[in-house]
Amino acid sequence: MSRPRFLANHDLTDAIVLGLARREPALEFHRLRELGLASRPDTEVLEFAAREGFLLVSHDANTMTAHASQRIASGSLMPGVFIVHQGDSIATIIEDLILIWAASEAEEWADQVVFLPLR
Repeated sequence: MSRPRFLANHDLTDAIVLGLARREPALEFHRLRELGLASRPDTEVLEFAAREGFLLVSHDANTMTAHASQRIASGSLMPGVFIVHQGDSIATIIEDLILIWAASEAEEWADQVVFLPLR
């Protein structure tokens, strides 16, 4: 079992990533653009996340959820996707991601598409 590691999709609000870094510096959260992958299609992003063991966090409730569901249906490795609606409270999303990081194992989120906030 391993602690969750997160990957921000290219569309994720920077305030979430920056707020997490301030609140919990030990939490591992990378951005696709920092890794040179910002322009990659969803299928490649999900493949990268699976290969590297990242849980993906995205605002893309349409195509990302569809591609994640296809990976699950095909039996491909899918470490988990968290979908955040753009109008949701950034503070609440940060709290949820810290809770996920602190109180769960990465493997618990495999093959799941979860909408945040959790409440």
